Parts: sequence; structure tokens; C-alpha cells
Amino acid sequence: MRTQQTDNFTFLTQAPVHEVVRRMAVPTIISMLVTSLYNMADTFFVGKLNTQCTAAVGVSFSVMAIIQAVGFFFGGGSGNYISRRLGAKDHRNAERMAATGFFYSVATGIVLAALGLAFIEPLSLALGSTPTILPYTKTYLGIVLCAAPFMTGSLVINNQMRFQGNARYAMVGIVSGVVLNVILDPILIFGFDLGLKGAAIATVISQIIGCVVLFIMSHSGQNIRILPRNFSFSRVYVKEIFYGGTPSLMRQGLGSISTILLNVAAGAYGDAAIAGMSIVTRLSSFVFAFIVGLGQGFQPLCGFCYGAKLYSRVREGFNYCVRTGTVLLLLFTVVGMIFAEQIIFVFRADEAVVAVGSNALRWQLVAYPLVATVIVTNMLTQTVRKPVRANIVAGARNGLFFIPLIIILPRLFGLMGVEMCQAVSDVLSFAISVPIAWSVFRDMKREQP
Repeated sequence: MRTQQTDNFTFLTQAPVHEVVRRMAVPTIISMLVTSLYNMADTFFVGKLNTQCTAAVGVSFSVMAIIQAVGFFFGGGSGNYISRRLGAKDHRNAERMAATGFFYSVATGIVLAALGLAFIEPLSLALGSTPTILPYTKTYLGIVLCAAPFMTGSLVINNQMRFQGNARYAMVGIVSGVVLNVILDPILIFGFDLGLKGAAIATVISQIIGCVVLFIMSHSGQNIRILPRNFSFSRVYVKEIFYGGTPSLMRQGLGSISTILLNVAAGAYGDAAIAGMSIVTRLSSFVFAFIVGLGQGFQPLCGFCYGAKLYSRVREGFNYCVRTGTVLLLLFTVVGMIFAEQIIFVFRADEAVVAVGSNALRWQLVAYPLVATVIVTNMLTQTVRKPVRANIVAGARNGLFFIPLIIILPRLFGLMGVEMCQAVSDVLSFAISVPIAWSVFRDMKREQP
């Protein structure tokens, strides 16, 4: 294992930056894309049932995003620490953190599942379910919650392997669960005539299998093994998880809260509005998978090089990712603007849903190219352990700006206010991300040996 870690250290700290980012990013982008496809698979197949089922899946997505936020919190926090320790050639503490982050995450997932099942009806109502959607939300969410500990555990292993520079192993584990879910969805929904229950059961089975595969992959010769004996209650590791993982929790958690508020705001305009906005949310998560995957491909290089004090490589990698991400989002913007109606129609052939969804999609596309800077800045500040600045950037897009905007804009512009909210938030988030990125590189320049 030490030989492989040495090889990773050499590659991440000496190979051409663009080559490192590409090699780290491609498996991560594939993982992110197939995860987004998994999210859209339920929406696509359930959309063949009725509008209420489509809306119920969209409403439940908020809870799944919260569970994912917990996984990213422990995975991002432990993974960031692991990459810096490996960059400093401190393997023992990296091994302890791997076990500590994983077992804490699984325990938290169990607690979340228990609480969610105990308060399923008030939770469904708080998420924005209307009286007509409520029964469907309770059915779907009541089953999906059982996968919570497997979901959090999977995300921790995935992030830890990625931060070690072993993104291909992480990709295989994630893809296995997603492919299984896509296969099981039509079989259980239509073949066994289980409807919405079938979609939920497919999700649970795929999450369990995916977690098992990832755990097996983590015990291969090229990864730090997760062993119970390495688990530690030490506050040192908890503090490092908190500092490194809070931005991920902020980003994902506030994303969940913003989705809930979005569903509540859209609910004032009927089930079709909720369904339309839910489809756009899933589509955006798919598109941003490219950029998040690119940024996550940058993080191993960033962590190793920051730990080794190779700050010029950190800056070069950051600039490369921002440029590449901006170009990709410009391409998506052009395509989306032209084919908005057709894209929404694929998911739900309902005139009212298409009308809301296509308008919302075009509004979001207006600010798409700016999001690359926001996301990569967040990855930078999180990895180099700048917790305050990382949390500001992480919370900006879906919290600091979005939450007040989703309250104010619908009152001023009605349904259009709901549709335009994310675009306005993205512009404001970009405006604060640029000076924050500049301040981080200024600090590195001062610390340069």
C-alpha cells in the first residue's frame, strides 16, 4: 500500500497539472453523472405513472439530499484530511481517519432513518407535500429512508478513495449501484406492477449493493483499508472532520432546504408547478455533475500539493478547472435555451408541467456559466482548510442568497419569481466567490517557503 501511495504522491505533485486533473476528474465526472442519472431514473419512470408521483419523488429528493449531505460531511471532512496527511507522508493518521469517518457516518445514517420513519407524515408535509401528493410521498419516502446508513457509508468511502487519488475505484463502486437501480426501476414499477413502491424498493436495493461493492473496493491493494481497530473517538479527528466537512454539509444541506422552500413556493401554483420545478432541479444536478466532478478531480491535486507546499500547482489547477468548467456550461446553456420544452417533455408529457419547467430551465441557464467559478472556489477553500471562507462560498448559492430570494421574489413576481430565483442567486454567489478565491491565493503567496 505504501508503494501505491508513493506513486500517487509522485503523480499528483509532479505530473503536468492538466493531466492530473483530467485523470482524476474523468472517473469522478462519470460517478457524478451516473449518480445524477440515478436521480433522474426515478423521475423518468415514475413520470409515466402520474403527476402526483412525479411530484412526490421531487419532494422526497430533499430528504435524500440531506442524507447525502451527511455522507459528504463525513466523506469530505475525512477525505480532505487524508489527502493532506498523505501529501505530508503521514500514513498512520490517514488510516485512523478513514475508519473514524466511515463508522461515524453509518451511525448517523441509522439515526436519520429512525427519526425520518418516526415522523414520516409531518416530515412529508414540511417538505411541501400538498394533500393530493402526501400519500405518495409517505409511500416513497417511508421505503427510501431505510437506505440512509448505506447511502452515507457509500459517500464516505467514495470520497476517501477519490482524495487518495484512486478515483477509478470510487467510480466502479458508485456505478454498480446506479446501474442496478436503472435496471430495477422498470422491472419493479411496471413488470411487478408495484408502481411508486417499486421505484423506492429499487433505490434501497441499489444503495445496499453499491455500499457493499465500495467497501470491498476499499480493501483492495490500492486503498487505505477501513478497519474497526483504526476507529478513534479522539476529538482531533472529529475536529478535522468538522472543519473539512462543514462546507460539504453546508452546500448539500442548504441545497436540501432550498429545494424544500422551492417546493413550498411552487406548491402555491399547483401540483404541475411542483413537478416542473422538480424536473428542472434534477436536470440541473445532472448538468452540474460535470462541474462538481471536475472540481472534485482537482481536490486530490489540491490537497497533496497544498500539504507538500507546492502552491503554484494549486493555482494552476484552479485556473484550469474554472476555464474548462465555464466552457462546458456555456455549451449546455446554448443547447438548453434552444430545446427547453423538448427536454422537459421527455420527463412528463403534461402541457402545464412543460410550461413551468421550460421557463424555469431557461431562467437557470442565464447564469449557468458563472457557476463553475463558484463550485471550484468552494472545492479550493474546503481542501486547503479555510473553513470560514469555504462555508461562505458553500452556503451562498443555496442558502445565503437563495433562501431570502425564494421568500421575496415570488411575492413580487408570482410564479416567475420562483422560476428566476436560482439565476439571481448564482449571479450574487459569483460576485463573492471571485474575491474569496483571490484571498486564498494571496495567503498562499505569503506562506510560500
